[in-house]
Amino acid sequence: MKPIVAGVAGTVLLAGTLFVGAVISDKILGDANGESKEAAEQAKIPTTAAAQSAVYAPPSIEEVPDGPMKETILNGYELVNNTHVAADEYVGNQLSCTSCHAGAGIDEQAASLVGVTANYPQYIARSGDVVTIEERINGCMVRSMNGKKFDMNSEELEAMVSYFTYISEGVPIGAEREWAGTSTMKNVPIPDVTNGEELYAQSCITCHAVDGSGTGANTGPALWGENSFNDGAGMARMSKMAGYIKTNMPIGAAGTLTDQDAADLAAYILSQDRPEWANHDKDWPNGGRPNDIMNKEKREQVKNGTIDWEKVLSTN
Repeated sequence: MKPIVAGVAGTVLLAGTLFVGAVISDKILGDANGESKEAAEQAKIPTTAAAQSAVYAPPSIEEVPDGPMKETILNGYELVNNTHVAADEYVGNQLSCTSCHAGAGIDEQAASLVGVTANYPQYIARSGDVVTIEERINGCMVRSMNGKKFDMNSEELEAMVSYFTYISEGVPIGAEREWAGTSTMKNVPIPDVTNGEELYAQSCITCHAVDGSGTGANTGPALWGENSFNDGAGMARMSKMAGYIKTNMPIGAAGTLTDQDAADLAAYILSQDRPEWANHDKDWPNGGRPNDIMNKEKREQVKNGTIDWEKVLSTN
């Protein structure tokens, strides 16, 4: 494994992170990356009425206090911000956590991870079990990173949890994080894939390249192909991809796209080939599997013109 750089390289670039994290309700990229508040039943720890909401005020990474935790927190930041470099042996593509959680999870609008440790453990419908923050991170590693899990006692996992705990300072356990889960599109219109292709050529190729291969994990992540997320990631769902595009794209003019345009772009992007998740049959073991997961079968249906979009979008 390559050495982890503890230093902070200034302000994190936010540009071009298209598929950045809309994927999660209380999210950690990946396993994460994927369930809406309707699909992810949360086993919340009881809290007082005063602790039911939280103020968005994460501490700066530039102000990590001196002490025995500082190096671990900074290592965690580096792992989140440059995952494909700092944890290259675990990542199977060219993405970082920042690809889906802008600003290493601190940007409020793009799948923020601030306060995430206050909501775990929780029951996740996709897993069919109560999961810890460590398990959630590892779910991300095998889905959005298309890689492999960290050992549960690894320095990498310890550092990432330490960083998430640091940026969650002041958020009470079980608190309602109003900034989380805001990018899911609940009612996705029937998409026009051809229009999505045209919109992509007009607005997206500068950051994400003509072939979707991207220009950099944190400047324009790969949206399809071997260096992108696999189809088990939450972002492989129409409601997640369309919602993220609507909320965050294009850079510098976020929120200017219509729901229809966002849906068209999502359909075009998700109809392209990408790595396949091998365990679709094990997801949602207790029922409730959403219809809008764009797996290989649905990608083929888009290509041959047989996809039933009304059925695909019926559970969103």
